[in-house]
Amino acid sequence: MKIVVIDGKGGGIGCQVIEKLKLLKNKDIEIIALGTNSQATSSMLKSGADNGATGENAIIFMSHKADLIIGPLAIIAANSMMGEITPKMAEAITSSDAKKIILPVNKCNIDIIGLNSNNLKNIFNELSDIVKNIIEKYSI
Repeated sequence: MKIVVIDGKGGGIGCQVIEKLKLLKNKDIEIIALGTNSQATSSMLKSGADNGATGENAIIFMSHKADLIIGPLAIIAANSMMGEITPKMAEAITSSDAKKIILPVNKCNIDIIGLNSNNLKNIFNELSDIVKNIIEKYSI
């Protein structure tokens, strides 16, 4: 099984993911670190990834060879991570047939709601509260 871990900036989130995956001690998985930059890739390789590559083409190419893709929310948001995630990268990741595990790390100006409840009424109440707060901020 090919598990692709994607991260950018310094690769800190990807490093933590890889360290947890290595604790599984499963010889049937190959952990591939894909960094948006060389520092992220290097950090993830030092954390124990089996292989790694850097940049847009590597992420696009390997997204379609992966069985599982893991990364922060920003990897599916075009132009996130200060522009490190290109629209082509986000499209390749989201259109890949691989199962995706997205970590709800709020570093790309996207709020994920409903994580604490599956009840739609609670989700809509949370939505209403968040929108109300945003409107209040912009009204000042």
